[in-house]
Amino acid sequence: KLRELADDAAECEARAAVCLEQAKAADEDRRAAQRAGDDARRTARALRAERAEIAGAPEQLPEADPAAPRTPLPALREAYRAASQLYEKVGVGADLRAEQARAESDESAALAELDRLTNKVRTRAAQLLEGTDGADGPSRQAAAARAESLVQMLESRATEASEKLGRLRGEAERLAPEDGTAHTVLPEERVPADAEQAQALLRGATTELAARTDALETARDAHTHLLQAHRAAEDAAGGFDETAALLRDLLREQRDDEETPEQAPEPYPGSLPEARQSAAEARRSLRGCATDLSAAEASVREASDILVRHANSTRYEQVRTPARQQIRELPAAALPEHAAKWAEAFAPRLRVLTDELQQLERNRDTIVDRLRGLVESALATLRSAQRLSRLPEGLGEWSGQEFLRIRFEEPDQATLAERLGEVIDEATRAAVRKNSAAAYGEGRRDGMSLLLRGVQAALQPKGIAVEILKPDAVLRAERVPVGQMGDVFSGGQLLTAAIALYCTMAALRSNDRGRDRHRHAGTLFLDNPIGRANATYLLELQRAVSDALGVQLLYTTGLFDTTALAEFPLVIRLRNDADLRAGLKYISVEEHLRPGLPQQDPSGETVHGEITATRMFKRSQSVPEQRPSSNGRGGGS
Repeated sequence: KLRELADDAAECEARAAVCLEQAKAADEDRRAAQRAGDDARRTARALRAERAEIAGAPEQLPEADPAAPRTPLPALREAYRAASQLYEKVGVGADLRAEQARAESDESAALAELDRLTNKVRTRAAQLLEGTDGADGPSRQAAAARAESLVQMLESRATEASEKLGRLRGEAERLAPEDGTAHTVLPEERVPADAEQAQALLRGATTELAARTDALETARDAHTHLLQAHRAAEDAAGGFDETAALLRDLLREQRDDEETPEQAPEPYPGSLPEARQSAAEARRSLRGCATDLSAAEASVREASDILVRHANSTRYEQVRTPARQQIRELPAAALPEHAAKWAEAFAPRLRVLTDELQQLERNRDTIVDRLRGLVESALATLRSAQRLSRLPEGLGEWSGQEFLRIRFEEPDQATLAERLGEVIDEATRAAVRKNSAAAYGEGRRDGMSLLLRGVQAALQPKGIAVEILKPDAVLRAERVPVGQMGDVFSGGQLLTAAIALYCTMAALRSNDRGRDRHRHAGTLFLDNPIGRANATYLLELQRAVSDALGVQLLYTTGLFDTTALAEFPLVIRLRNDADLRAGLKYISVEEHLRPGLPQQDPSGETVHGEITATRMFKRSQSVPEQRPSSNGRGGGS
């Protein structure tokens, strides 16, 4: 059997070798066929390109007749080249004919343009062609260039002449008279007949104008000298008038001396010009004094009018002094005579009023200082409230946060004093005003309202901003302004925020009383808060805040919410009892919760209350110490 298997294996190997040889031969045949196909494709592409170069070759070749004889490709190529050469020869004649047609059309156009020219132009052109400039083409081109440059020069000159003409016309229009007539009417002998005569007349007129201008300057100089002489004459006349006035005064004094004989005045020791100057200065001084006297009289009249109006003012209707009555009744001209007496009479009263005003100012400063101290204390209280509202650890994002945030800008001392002074002044005016408006704070003089207005004025203009943490299930550190609590908070959140604020205020009160180190800051009784805030996180937050601030919370409720009650370490259920015969009502603890409370002695006296703590007072050394019992009992209902 092994021999048979070996024979089969040898036969299979021989068969495999034969198959391998056949596969190699097939691969060689495939490669040869592929090379032949590539050669055929290249030949086809070359033939297609050659056919594309043949003009007029159809895209789709007609089917070949198998019975017709086939012409070799080289013979077809030779026939195509011969036909192309013949076509090119025929095409040259066609180009010549086309060029001839174009030349004929150009000639027709030139003849038509020549027919449009006038005979004068044709004659001039013929003359130019007969000359040396029209002998050949280059001469004609040079002549045309010279003519073109000459035309450009003439055009530029014409443009300049046109511009000059426009300027002259504009100047003529500007200098023309408004009524449209001539500037002046010339005599007949000066009317020019032509341009040369006009220029000659213009030169003569210019010479005459120069002469007249010189004469005008001379006349002006003479006029200036005459003006100076006139001023000198006026000065001399003024001096003469002063001398005449002096003489008149001397004559008047002489006449007075004759009427009342007195000692003759001493003559002026100086010269006559000095005497005149002294007299002129005296008269000027006299006139100045008269002017000052008039101004003083006007000032006195104005002051008298002001005094009368002041006395007649309605502000002083209740003043019944004789001086005011005299001022109102006397005429204005008689007031200056009594001014000195009134000033002397009013001087003591003025001193008294001045002292009173100074005393009032000192009192005002004292009140402002006191109010400033109270305002600063109030601001410090606000800062303490924010500091004491810091929450304990273990509250998530609320850990270490300040439950209450109060922000304001403190003014400097000068600004604070000024604002508080305005508050005091306004309160004073409101107090003395008879019919004060019923606005906030007006008409009220209690200290708290004044302090509140002082704090409000101190924090102007920005005021105070108070933000509070919003209680939620995840205790996010989200702050809400207190003015938006009613819109943003739910009922339970409002209650929780109110409890936290109360605990903060209780801690603040304990801190103000110097008991900041005491653990117990007070007790807060809550009437059925679970009805509004029964969420577990709200109860936990309330207890955490109260524990941190040292406030004992006592919840009272009629609901039996086991989920909410499970948050409290101590639950006491009470029951209402009544003694109908005695007409008394009792509140007793249910039986199953009594084991959690202090037990009573059954054999002892029935009591309704128990003292569980006492306070010990330590007296001085001279008095012996007495310590009361720590477990005393007292009756109660």
